[in-house]
Amino acid sequence: MQFIRDIYAAKRAANKPVISFEFFPPKTDEGDRNLLEKQIPALLETHPDFCSVTYGAGGTTRDKTLKIVDCIQREHKLTALAHLTCVNHTREEVRVLLEKIRALGCKNILALRGDAPGGGEFQKTSGGFEFASELVRFISEQKGFSTGVAGFPEGHIANKNGKYDDWKHLKEKVDAGADFILTQLFFDNSDYFEFRDFVAGKLGVSVPLVPGIVSILSAAQITKFTQLCGSKIPPPLRKKLDELGSNDEAAAEFGIEYATKQCEELLRAGVPGLHFYTLNKARSTVAVLKNLGLT
Repeated sequence: MQFIRDIYAAKRAANKPVISFEFFPPKTDEGDRNLLEKQIPALLETHPDFCSVTYGAGGTTRDKTLKIVDCIQREHKLTALAHLTCVNHTREEVRVLLEKIRALGCKNILALRGDAPGGGEFQKTSGGFEFASELVRFISEQKGFSTGVAGFPEGHIANKNGKYDDWKHLKEKVDAGADFILTQLFFDNSDYFEFRDFVAGKLGVSVPLVPGIVSILSAAQITKFTQLCGSKIPPPLRKKLDELGSNDEAAAEFGIEYATKQCEELLRAGVPGLHFYTLNKARSTVAVLKNLGLT
């Protein structure tokens, strides 16, 4: 399996965008079968460069995360990115987890502070890490991994000091050893462009700054999703979603159209890649990539 930093370097040299997908571990056996036997194979027909697998609050999906990572790499021969958080982990426990990940042949970690179980405030575990930058540095010390981190074009929802302060903390993660940045989802490209200009232009961050994209599946779902992650729905988009109401099929078709236009503008602006939050569904993401001519 490849280091993801090398994937971005090779695609940059070829003047092509890196295409990546994100999945979350399902909560049921039926969900597992649907993801592993239907959705992932359908998405892999578009020939992405890598896939990432999320890590539940407090490490609640740790075993499933590694199972899906192993499946992607062993059965589908595709580079996988395993998420890892600071929540409920001591340094020694993280060291053990990294060795498990290494044993699976996985070379890539997305290092996150993580969310507390139940949506409460983050609390540092005794003997663990308080900030994602500390986790990044620890992973770098273990050698043999390419480490990515999360970036927030609208600022992290938990940072009360605003987005500019949050972006400065992002530089700390890069200085600690991060090789690439995957952003939180957003719907207004101007937020990404301001973020990029500040982080790359003013702070001098030179690693790939990759926009995170989601294709809307339903008005209700994306409303709940954005409330949880702190991303905003611009007024014109909100108006359209209100008009669509509970018509999920129409919302999904509109979502494909909206995401396609969003990606077209981002690609024209020279982004290093597109990271799709698939919501464990293949149809919309595949349709967007076909519209872009990237399948």
